[in-house]
Amino acid sequence: MSIKHLIIAYVALTLGTICIVGIFSELRRRRFGPAHPEDRVFRCTKCGYVYTDDADVDRSRCSQCGKLNEPIVF
Repeated sequence: MSIKHLIIAYVALTLGTICIVGIFSELRRRRFGPAHPEDRVFRCTKCGYVYTDDADVDRSRCSQCGKLNEPIVF
């Protein structure tokens, strides 16, 4: 083998190893990382109270004053 082929093989092997380690690291981070909350955040337009409710709820009733509110869009 020539020097050129040895250098190309070394660089390709090193880059492949770095890519594999990066992929496994990302998979591990996603598996053990904190899950995103499945709640929506609401702010009452009448009393200003901030609260959460389930993700499948489009409008939620304020627990302080009882007014129906839309979720906050961030």
